[in-house]
Amino acid sequence: MALGILGKKIGMTRVYDAKGVVRAVTVVDVRDNHVLQVKNKAKDGYDAVQLGYDVQKEHRSTKAQLGHFKKAGSAPKRFQREFRLEEGAVAPELGAWALNNFQDGQFVDVIATSKGKGFQGVVRRFKFAGQPETHGSMMHRRNGAIGNRLTPGRVWKNMGMPGHMGHTRITTQNLEIVQVREADGVILISGAVPGAKGTYVMVRPAKKKAAPKKGA
Repeated sequence: MALGILGKKIGMTRVYDAKGVVRAVTVVDVRDNHVLQVKNKAKDGYDAVQLGYDVQKEHRSTKAQLGHFKKAGSAPKRFQREFRLEEGAVAPELGAWALNNFQDGQFVDVIATSKGKGFQGVVRRFKFAGQPETHGSMMHRRNGAIGNRLTPGRVWKNMGMPGHMGHTRITTQNLEIVQVREADGVILISGAVPGAKGTYVMVRPAKKKAAPKKGA
C-alpha cells in the first residue's frame, strides 16, 4: 500500500471542477509532514513508516520524544501515526514528506475522530421511530421493551440503548481528491470528512479503489 499523509481539517468550501461543476469539498492542511522513523521486518517485525505533523513546543514533549525527533532531524510534532508498507515497497528516507504523492482524481480513505455528541437517547443515537405521541402515550422518545420475560430472559447484546454518542474513530472510504494545491499545502477532498474544524486526520490511498494512472 502506498504511504498516506497526516493533516488537519480546516473547514469546507466549494470549488469548480474541470467540467465546471460546483463541488463541495473539505480543506485538509497537510503542510509540515515529516518522516520520523522507518521500520522494517528484520528489526521491528513489520514494515512501516512513522509520520509526524504539526509542530509543538519542546516543553510539551518528554525527553525520550525529543530524542526521537532529534534523531529524525525534525522539530517536536503534536500528531504522529504509522502507515504500514507492503512487502517490497520502497520506504522513504527521513525528512520532509512531499505532498506530490497524491494527485487530482485519486480516491482516498480519511480516518479521524468524529464529533462528540454527549449522552443521547435512542431516537438520535440509533434513529429509532419512538413511541406514539397521542392517546395518552407518555413514552414519546423512548425505546420501549428490551426483553421478553422468560424467553430469552435477558437483554440481547448490541441492543440500542441511550448512551454516549460520537467521539469515535471513523474511516470514510472512497472520497475523491478534487484538487491538490502544493503551493498552499492543502488537499481539497470531495464531500465531508469526520470530525470538527481542527481535527487531525489520516489520509491514505483508498483500499477499495485502484489509484489513477499518472497523466490520466
